[in-house]
Amino acid sequence: ATLLRNAIVVSFIREVKSSIEKTYSKYRKVDLKMVIKPNIITDRILHAMATGNWPGGRTGVSQILDRTNMLSTLSHLRRVVSPLARAQPHFEARELHFTSWGRMCPFETPEGANIGLVKNLALMAHVSVGYDEREVEQLLIQLGVKPLTEILEELRERVRRGEGSSPAEYISWSKVYLNGRLIGVHPNGGELASRIRELRRQGKLSPEVNVAFFRGEYLNEVYVNCDAGRIRRPLLVVENGELKLRPEHVKMLKNGSLKFEDLVKKGVIEYLDPDEEENAYIALTPSEITKEHTHLEIWLPGTLGIVASIIPYPEHNQSPRNIYEAAMGKQSLGLYAANFQRRMDSRGHFLHYPQKPLVQTRALDVIGYNEKPAGQNMIVAVLTYTGYNIEDAVIMNKSSIERGLGRSTFFRVYTTVEYKYPGGQEDKLTVPSSDIRGYKGPRAYEKLEEDGIVAPETNVSGGDVLIGKVSPSRFMATQELTGSEQAKQDTSIVMRHGEKGVVDMVMITTDNDGNKLVKVRVRDLRIPELGDKFASRHGQKGVVGLIIPQYDMPFTEEGITPDLIINPHAFPSRMTVGQLIESIAGKVAALEGRLVDGTPFYKEDPERLMIVLKKHGYPETGEEAMYDGRTGELLKAPVFIGVVYYQKLHHMVSDKIHARARGPVQILTRQPTEGRARAGGLRWGEMEVDCLVGHGAAALLKESMIERSDKAVIYVCELCGHIGYYDKIRGRYVCPIHKEKGVLKPVEVSYSFKLLLQELMSMSVMPRIMLGDVREG
Repeated sequence: ATLLRNAIVVSFIREVKSSIEKTYSKYRKVDLKMVIKPNIITDRILHAMATGNWPGGRTGVSQILDRTNMLSTLSHLRRVVSPLARAQPHFEARELHFTSWGRMCPFETPEGANIGLVKNLALMAHVSVGYDEREVEQLLIQLGVKPLTEILEELRERVRRGEGSSPAEYISWSKVYLNGRLIGVHPNGGELASRIRELRRQGKLSPEVNVAFFRGEYLNEVYVNCDAGRIRRPLLVVENGELKLRPEHVKMLKNGSLKFEDLVKKGVIEYLDPDEEENAYIALTPSEITKEHTHLEIWLPGTLGIVASIIPYPEHNQSPRNIYEAAMGKQSLGLYAANFQRRMDSRGHFLHYPQKPLVQTRALDVIGYNEKPAGQNMIVAVLTYTGYNIEDAVIMNKSSIERGLGRSTFFRVYTTVEYKYPGGQEDKLTVPSSDIRGYKGPRAYEKLEEDGIVAPETNVSGGDVLIGKVSPSRFMATQELTGSEQAKQDTSIVMRHGEKGVVDMVMITTDNDGNKLVKVRVRDLRIPELGDKFASRHGQKGVVGLIIPQYDMPFTEEGITPDLIINPHAFPSRMTVGQLIESIAGKVAALEGRLVDGTPFYKEDPERLMIVLKKHGYPETGEEAMYDGRTGELLKAPVFIGVVYYQKLHHMVSDKIHARARGPVQILTRQPTEGRARAGGLRWGEMEVDCLVGHGAAALLKESMIERSDKAVIYVCELCGHIGYYDKIRGRYVCPIHKEKGVLKPVEVSYSFKLLLQELMSMSVMPRIMLGDVREG
């Protein structure tokens, strides 16, 4: 805030100064109303908030909230970003430190450059809001802390009396720090720390206050913290080997007569910051409690973050797989908001038939995932079938997709504002006429109605104009030269290249300044197709490799066909045993019509689940005899089949597929544009060119680099090697040196080469092109 304030004040002063100089030089007087613009400071703050670019070159300070699904929204709100540079190694900062236990999620961190620098708060972590330190300072003095001011006064008195300046009796006392500031000393630091904890547990001191006593060979200090921004976590208090939480407390919590805050006030639960936790000895389970223990963990799975909490049986997976799932859980499609039909988010996805997982974790209810899920329970077989599921691809059941499996809708909002400009100029929403600059041709505007806006339920595709808009020219000089109508330009809002959909909703309203604001929301039905990405909750991701009709899918003796077939090679090296256990648990859940608990450390025992399977007449291993749907023959080996919760991720092939023949080119280099959004070409990079050179494919090389890119014909003088120019009056090419005497010959080159030559000329370098006959070469 200080950084922003200082930067705004500096720029404000600079702008006011330049305005005063301008107005004074023009009118020889200064009018404050003309000099100080009313919204100059507001605009700077709003710009910093909107872009995330703050003074001092800092980016990403403010971010747009991620609305892919409910999990990604909650996770984004609990993100902790380190200010360290991404480019440097910083191994110590990136590593998972043991003091992060219960505060930071051990799994939820991005892969790549940001690993370990971007973290997420654990479920039970809480950030302190701060408490008035003056009150705490008064209390410490009452508890026997001798302030520094008093000690200094005593020393002065001693010096005055000639007794020397050494405070011998205070050397053995404990130093007392309040929020890092030395305030005094106390004869017994351990006793002071115990007294503060006692007062806090009695409710006589704010639960925001934490105290830590450190005693070592050279150390004898008490740290009291009550400032904001400390990450603290709640723990159950243990006194003399006895847990303060009693069964009656649990009963009252269940019936609602007691709240969590009440337990904190009663001293049954207390929040510890990292400093105070150094003084604590914490038991993980009630059975471990001894006389030495001071606290007990409330709930072990509470040490995980929001996204990692949705993984069932995570302690059976190799840890990188849990990290991958923590990243993918935020990309899964579901019900991101209950009012999505009324919202105008710039982009959004929603899954048509989201289901809550059959294999649950306790956290799913707490974080509200069961109300807004992001996935579906699928019957999954582990099988090599047709070979179209190698390298992590999956095979899907066409009939399941037709019944609605994995269907989603994508929304995108297009927006424009009818602005008013100084001098009476303004934008106009209308169907642009053909004489306007930038006119896109009649076909682009055929979907518009009379008011220049597309109607709801209209089918639209890339290149179609959704909102017709005409704006005055940006350069007044153009207007003066060509007259008012010609100077106007087409600034219509066009549907993105490569997208299609149906206009879902049109909203016409006004913005804060009273300008007309139009928003058009386009929806697109996304049915799973080849190339769409799916993932389980165990970091097993894959794209659809083949969609097979139900009659060709393998089936069990009961006639059950899988919705999805995953390759068995996905398991051995990755060691995601959690998915195999989930498959058996999901099968039990389906057979018994109940949810199975897969909470880490407190799960339903897999051995018991296997017995339940056997009780229902199924093999306890989860394998079943299956028949080939195409031939009806029994498959040689039994197939592992069960129910696994799968997520559809927002990486869909329809957003990525791209090809181009001819298309737009860059103005400067005349080479094809780059990127899918600009209908760009596919680049032959250095390595690809080296391959063509190595193969001796000269014709293909020339075609790729010249013909299909930026071929240009230049006329070069044979005598001097300079590039000639075309004299329109005489109708011929002229050499800049030899004029009419020059002998100019056409040469095919890359336009970027011609540009290089001209840039060299601008730096007073004279490049010459030596011509030779092709036939002689």
